[in-house]
Amino acid sequence: MSLPAEEVGVAMNRLRVWLTAMLCLGAGALHAEPDGADLDWRYRIAAGDTLISLTDAWLAPPRTRRDLQKLNHVADPLHLRPGATLRMPVAWLRREASVAEAVFVKGDVKRQRGGTDEALATGATLQGGDRIRTGAQASASLRFADGSRLLVPPESEVTLEQLLVLGRGAIPAVTLNLGKGGADNHVVPNVQRVPLYELRTPHVNLGVRGTEFRVQTAGAQSRMQVLSGAVHADGLGPNVASGQGLLAEGSARSVAPLLPAPDLTTLPRTAERLPLRLAWTASPAGAVAWRAQLYAKGDFERLLLDARVTEPVAAWPEARELPDGDYTLRLRGIDVRGQEGAAADAEIHLQARPEPPFIQAPADGAVSYSGGINLAWSRNTAAPGVRLQIARDAGFKDLALQPPIDAAGYDAKLPDGLYHWRIAAVEANGHAGPFGDPQRFEIKPPPPAPPPAEPRVDGDQLRLRWRADEGVARYELEWAKTEAFDGADVQRFSTDKPELVMPKPSPGKYFLRARAFNAAGAASPWGQTQMIEQPYPRWLWLLPLVLVPLL
Repeated sequence: MSLPAEEVGVAMNRLRVWLTAMLCLGAGALHAEPDGADLDWRYRIAAGDTLISLTDAWLAPPRTRRDLQKLNHVADPLHLRPGATLRMPVAWLRREASVAEAVFVKGDVKRQRGGTDEALATGATLQGGDRIRTGAQASASLRFADGSRLLVPPESEVTLEQLLVLGRGAIPAVTLNLGKGGADNHVVPNVQRVPLYELRTPHVNLGVRGTEFRVQTAGAQSRMQVLSGAVHADGLGPNVASGQGLLAEGSARSVAPLLPAPDLTTLPRTAERLPLRLAWTASPAGAVAWRAQLYAKGDFERLLLDARVTEPVAAWPEARELPDGDYTLRLRGIDVRGQEGAAADAEIHLQARPEPPFIQAPADGAVSYSGGINLAWSRNTAAPGVRLQIARDAGFKDLALQPPIDAAGYDAKLPDGLYHWRIAAVEANGHAGPFGDPQRFEIKPPPPAPPPAEPRVDGDQLRLRWRADEGVARYELEWAKTEAFDGADVQRFSTDKPELVMPKPSPGKYFLRARAFNAAGAASPWGQTQMIEQPYPRWLWLLPLVLVPLL
């Protein structure tokens, strides 16, 4: 049986109106509960309410108080019982544009409105259609009309497709589109309202009432983790409950429990080094990576640093921009599916300034054979004072020296032994910063001076020999005609053996001394000076007797 064309046209018009209303609300309203119960708002009647006043306040034309009366079977439209509830279909409610506020912005965050890009600033107002893009180590936190919050982490792009309030500004209708990166959502629940909050990704649309959840999208996959409440995903029958994660890839949907929170009991609570480096125990079981985030203390709208790491340590060179003070580390494990689990929080106190001077000398592990060692460092121009500690142990419990100094170096005279030293910068007001990394040095006795040489003439050569000592790598000898070893006639010889062969000198008196060097190049003191007398030939003594008869 066919309907008249006029009735068909009326039916089609009604269908178009209904579909338009549903599209204005966003798919999240339809997805929040499959049975459609979320399409009705349960309004609690207050004293003085009438169907006429409620219609004027909440409903959009062409709806009238008669529609409310019929839907709710109200006998007297002027006398309503306070505390009772009225059904108001969400599709009947008046719609007004709403805005969001940027309550925190850090780093390179851009807002695209129309064809214009501009930097987003804290306190700025955002409207439907705006797109937010965050750069490396940049983040933004938005607050919606009902207090719901959105955190946009680094390297992300989120479009505010729809920002509305329904009725008398009571019910927010928010639709977001996550193009890349992540979005952390905290949707305020309210038993008197039906919050309409939808987040769309390239792979799945998510609709919620009141909950806290995170979403990430990359490549061919989108992931979601529900921290409280429940979230409905298109293509999936039951809601994703708190403590569960959803993986969406194409039309495929899978849900699995999230990892528990990591163990932060071994995490140091004070950081004294820049760049900032925080390490923790590799946990929980099943974690193949971690998400580490640093916030202003207790304020999870102010994301300062973010890192995904495959080892249980996060290093942030960017922390140099942060002042000393208190922060909160939020850490969660990531499983093989890429799902980020429950978070553990720890308070971190950053006390890294004034920064310690740079060590100039000696090299770590240096050895000195002179009974002391010269320590040198740079000067912190903001804190030119220094605090030096030299200890016999690595824990700096057994201090050998802690001298008061105001210089860029110190000549430490110490007994033989192994030492550890460190230095800190001190401000003019006496405030000392943290010590730098400890260094080691060792003071050892020099190698022994060589014993006196035993000279022996062998033909036209003079051969010198002496006793070899353990630990000596080479010897140096000086040969001169003066005991002061000065003048142009000083000769120097080097040998790696305890002997030296040299041309036999001409007759006369000579002086010789030697010293030893170990493998590190340290020299012993000069040994005792020896005198060697090379005799003249005998015929020189007989020469006067030969010459006498000739006189």
